[in-house]
Amino acid sequence: MGKILIKDIYLEGKQVSVLVDGNRISRIADHIELDAETDLTKIIDGRGKAIIPGFANMHTHAAMTVMRGSKEDEKLHKWLSGIWEMETRLDDEIVYWGTKLACVEMIKTGTTFFNDQYFNVESAVKATCEMGLRSAHSFVFLDLGDEQKMSRQRENCQIMYDRSRQWNPLNIFEVGIHSIYTVGEDNIIWASRFAKDHNLKVHIHIAETAQELNDCLDSHGCTPVEYLDKMGIFSPDIMAAHCIWLSEKDIATLGAAGVNVVHNINSNLKLASGYKFKFQELQDAGANICLGTDGVASNNNLDMMETMKITALVQKAWRKDPSAITLPQLLSSATRNGYKAYGLDGGVIKEGALADFSIIDINNYGFTPNINFAANLVYSAHSDCIQTVVCNGRIVMENRQIDGEDEILANVRRLYGRMTGETI
Repeated sequence: MGKILIKDIYLEGKQVSVLVDGNRISRIADHIELDAETDLTKIIDGRGKAIIPGFANMHTHAAMTVMRGSKEDEKLHKWLSGIWEMETRLDDEIVYWGTKLACVEMIKTGTTFFNDQYFNVESAVKATCEMGLRSAHSFVFLDLGDEQKMSRQRENCQIMYDRSRQWNPLNIFEVGIHSIYTVGEDNIIWASRFAKDHNLKVHIHIAETAQELNDCLDSHGCTPVEYLDKMGIFSPDIMAAHCIWLSEKDIATLGAAGVNVVHNINSNLKLASGYKFKFQELQDAGANICLGTDGVASNNNLDMMETMKITALVQKAWRKDPSAITLPQLLSSATRNGYKAYGLDGGVIKEGALADFSIIDINNYGFTPNINFAANLVYSAHSDCIQTVVCNGRIVMENRQIDGEDEILANVRRLYGRMTGETI
């Protein structure tokens, strides 16, 4: 891995040059000249372009790309039953190519780090590693109260953890607890303790729907957050997806524990799960707010630029306050906060940070006039402005070209038929 020099690119209101050395941004200056004998491998002309941090998609189910467009116009719990029926046909090949397609989409929309909760983990890791993205992958606990499944999943989690020690450092192993309504209490406790004992993150859906809240109140006499808090699972190692249906006490609990809360506005809107996400309250309480897309079976895309815009519009609308969420808050939630959740020095453009970033074309209508770059990025641009993506110091897309993209698309079209018996 050599050096990449990006010359004369727009960064925070001025033109600079950026030097990447290995997997880090080593220097940012008005002008950088390198000796001809250095191991410089690439010079990029940054004129008419800007550099932004890579997005961190902190909640998704990547291989669900093979289900895009299925089970439409259904509420979450009915939708889930249909999705689970399709997932009985999942195999390593489907997850491998489905994850590769997800990586293509995420690269083309500027994501360099994603947090995945899905099945056939090693196939997903293999695909992600080949595509060059940074990722976290969950071993998923989902037992529906079946004691045999509980025992088997514990054994398999230990086996997968042992195997993960050989993974590429870009791919992080974590524990996935699907939800309180799909995982038995004993398994929730076991999985969270296993994660603590091995210094792992826990990726879990919490308080996604009113039905989840009401069922928990009926069964346990408390909210989902209170139910989990009694088990002592909350800490800064928790990646809590959704968290729509929260009480003031719940917010205080998540904040005090420094939980990473992942807002997935497009999925929540599309499944009509809820939209009054308490962004400011959670942030003020001490939670680390991240953004995610969820899987494409419920979103139906992995576009973090769209996620930022819809997040902002909905926050402003339901609060009846155009200042309810600011551009810096949005951008941090889509970039830096996701990296922070995993203790990674990324999601920012600064000297010493991980070289995970996108180069975008600003010589177009979306950035003209360039009065406010952040506003243009969030509210007027589309993800096709992203031209080149670098992850861990490696160019994974240049001029919107990704190696092997046609093969990936063809294989997902083929495998969709295997899952459904249909052809497209």
